[in-house]
Amino acid sequence: MARQADEMDADNVNRELSIARKAIGWWQRQGWIEGDPTIGIERRPAPPDRTKALAENQITSLWHLDVGLRGKTQWKVLDESAARADEVLCLNVEDLYPQDKRGRITAKGGATEWIHWQSGTAQLLPRLIARRTRGPLFLTGHKAPAGTPTLDVCPETGRARLSYRRAEELFEGNTRLLADPLAPPEDIDEDLDGWTLHRLRHSALTHDAEDGTSAPMLLARSRHASVRSVERYARPGVDAVARHVAGRDPTASRRR
Repeated sequence: MARQADEMDADNVNRELSIARKAIGWWQRQGWIEGDPTIGIERRPAPPDRTKALAENQITSLWHLDVGLRGKTQWKVLDESAARADEVLCLNVEDLYPQDKRGRITAKGGATEWIHWQSGTAQLLPRLIARRTRGPLFLTGHKAPAGTPTLDVCPETGRARLSYRRAEELFEGNTRLLADPLAPPEDIDEDLDGWTLHRLRHSALTHDAEDGTSAPMLLARSRHASVRSVERYARPGVDAVARHVAGRDPTASRRR
């Protein structure tokens, strides 16, 4: 872990360190180990959130990609709900309330909260769920390996819950050309970075702020605890700046 930490960003280091320490604490309580092998590996200060919102035409371009139903549904939920990707991936079929266009999630700290979506998600979900009545909403394409926790296995298909890591890999891989549209097709490989799932949440909240959504509503939609937490979404994106500049164009004003 110490060697890998030099090649990872602060968020990944801190997340994996936290996971490791939770496991170690449980092993210690079982009496399996006595020491803590992570002593000496410190959490890293996370840099400020400089995530840039995707432009509206970039979001639109997602829906024209040749991807499967699972991917489009997952991305549409993230775009319309502004939920965190890990929360959406933890959804079970029984957590959904399609008639109300909402779903029940377990948020940070274990609290039960709600995410809300729009018609795009509402149209895709029935096709994704098919006739399933319980189990993980987003599944892998193969049977769950032996030892997979019961909560992460669909009792009706035997397939495993889609992991955050795999969902991120798929999204990043599918959006490489969208992230760099000038790159020649032969350069679309692992050296070209695509988008992260977090950018869908950030973009949705940024566009809300650009459209004049109030701070209380942004707090409720993002489910942050303080107003300071939503300040990151108050940076207008490229479309908002373009509209602002066009609106102040004296030549265009005279034509009107």
